[in-house]
Amino acid sequence: MAFLKNNPILIAFIILVIGCGLYLTLNVVSWDFALPLRTRKLVAFLVVGYAVGVSTLLFQTLTHNPILTPSLLGFDALYVLIQSLMLFFLGMVSYTTMPAVGKFAFEVMVMMAMSVAMFRFLLTKHNQDLTRLILVGVIFGILFRSLSYMVARMISPDDFVTVQAHSYASFTAVNVNLLITSMVLSALSFVYIWRHRFALDVLMLGRNCAISLGVPYRTLSLGILMTIALLVSMATALVGPITFFGLLVCALTNRFCTKMAHGERLILVSLVASSTLIVGQAVFEHVFKVAGVLEVIIELFGGVAFLLLIFTQYGKQRTMQ
Repeated sequence: MAFLKNNPILIAFIILVIGCGLYLTLNVVSWDFALPLRTRKLVAFLVVGYAVGVSTLLFQTLTHNPILTPSLLGFDALYVLIQSLMLFFLGMVSYTTMPAVGKFAFEVMVMMAMSVAMFRFLLTKHNQDLTRLILVGVIFGILFRSLSYMVARMISPDDFVTVQAHSYASFTAVNVNLLITSMVLSALSFVYIWRHRFALDVLMLGRNCAISLGVPYRTLSLGILMTIALLVSMATALVGPITFFGLLVCALTNRFCTKMAHGERLILVSLVASSTLIVGQAVFEHVFKVAGVLEVIIELFGGVAFLLLIFTQYGKQRTMQ
């Protein structure tokens, strides 16, 4: 038992393997039809779990705050605005018949371009003020939501229903045609992050300590923020906006991880996020017969985790005073 307690990665890996087995084999009537379909969705869950978990963990490392997520930079609101504008200018027929890969590439490029403009403006000037970056992100999020509401009032009711359908996350309608592109982007991002895992450990000590220890703070921060933007854009384009899922899996990772080294936490958060999606989807599909919605439950528990983290931080500050 002590061996298992001191090896959270092994436990998370066992849970992931069991979850994959249950998801692939439960209630199978026709193996020829079910196995390829479930395998593609399973790979999609692994990619989304990795992207959301790792992007949130990296964002918390940069901001030195365990209750922040990349959604504060306005990516979710920007995604909804892109859907609204495409439907408004292209029309229902062109929007619904648009090639999935082309639409995915356009969404990712727009979100990446916005993040590049924001990061370049804020991080390549006289200082690297992440607090100001987050504040600007919140303001942009409010702006994007306001523009989305304005566009929603200008389109027909049928178009409005389509926009609403794309405004919420859906793990049952993952576009498997985008998997190869997403897997390549995930692999490239992992190689970059893994090469800088020790520098990320130093980055947690703070900007001044990192610079004094020889870490190229500005270059590394910009590279990590670009990686976060890529992963968030990819996950959002695959399943839709997710607000609290990254926060939930990072809270679980920080709770069970034996040390703060990124070499361990990056792997663990990927396993925890993928296990949560796969086990949750297996339960909802095969036990409750799709009678519930996984994304709603995830957002509920993520919101509760967010409140608990806030109250915990507030309690610690009162104790220190």
